[in-house]
Amino acid sequence: MSCLVFGLAGFLCYAGAHASHGTDLRNDNTLLRLSDLIEQRSQQNAQADASLAALRAQIDQLAQQHAQNPADAAKLAALEKAAGLDPLAGAGLTVTLDDAPPDATARIPGVPQPQPDDLVIHQQDLQAVVNALWRGGATGVQVQDQRLISTSAVRCVGNQLILQGRVYSPPYVIKAVGSPQALLTALNGDTYIQTYLQYVAAYGLGWKVDQSKAMTLPAYSGTVDLQNATAGK
Repeated sequence: MSCLVFGLAGFLCYAGAHASHGTDLRNDNTLLRLSDLIEQRSQQNAQADASLAALRAQIDQLAQQHAQNPADAAKLAALEKAAGLDPLAGAGLTVTLDDAPPDATARIPGVPQPQPDDLVIHQQDLQAVVNALWRGGATGVQVQDQRLISTSAVRCVGNQLILQGRVYSPPYVIKAVGSPQALLTALNGDTYIQTYLQYVAAYGLGWKVDQSKAMTLPAYSGTVDLQNATAGK
């Protein structure tokens, strides 16, 4: 038993160091804590999203009033679906990540006691899950109540998620439409997720995967304008 304990403790240290190339993989000390300002901006963005949705509904209504060439209409519908601008239904997976209890201790004797950063969900954890789902062939991904598109960025300040101008706290729920088995295989084969699961076992971070025969992802409702772009060379 002692060999197993020392082996797990050594793996936690080695896996973190190897995956991070010498940096602290699960530490957000370099990020500024701007919770109050972010919360204020999040409320403003929520109001802007509601106004945008109303304007889009008016645009759709006006577009329907003008006859479209059937071929153009079909092409537009296909582009909107691929861009995430239409709801998406099908089988898929739901992955839930959550912080460990703030007073959590090592669950396995001999494993080092956790530091505060070991007990919370980090940006890297969410990114690893989202990236694995895309690699697994997901045709659409939703984080919390928002559909992701090609310009979406998953960012965290402290243990709060900032997604498309909105702020969220754990637990974090990620849904993906696609082949459940292919998505599950992609999750299980991801090196970073394997490291995360070691922390789940050692310190009680939340991890739950549910398969679904039918789920529906909402259409993306935010702006699709590019904010910044850099020409490639």
